[in-house]
Amino acid sequence: MPREDCLFCKIASKEIPAKLAYEDPEMLAFHDIRPQAPVHLQVIPKRHIARVSELAAEDAALMGRMVLVANRLAKELQVSEPGYRLVVNCNPGAGQSVYHLHLHLLGGRPLGWP
Repeated sequence: MPREDCLFCKIASKEIPAKLAYEDPEMLAFHDIRPQAPVHLQVIPKRHIARVSELAAEDAALMGRMVLVANRLAKELQVSEPGYRLVVNCNPGAGQSVYHLHLHLLGGRPLGWP
């Protein structure tokens, strides 16, 4: 169920425009408005789930599909071979700023590690 105060729910319901890269009945992917790499997409479920720690056993297939969509997009955007990163942040200490489950797809440049 969409939350009226959630930015990503508003993107999923098309209240707020976004540059879409993928959409199906269950999820969508869009380009990040503040990209941290030449390729920076967000893959989100349309259903509101605030954080990865709230996933239940019945959400395993959804999370798996999110990864598969990210893999497909990495190939389409030609970052698969050189390499890409998938990131899920949980809570403020890990850098989560939008409380709607999302998977970052980053690529197109060498990515270091802290």
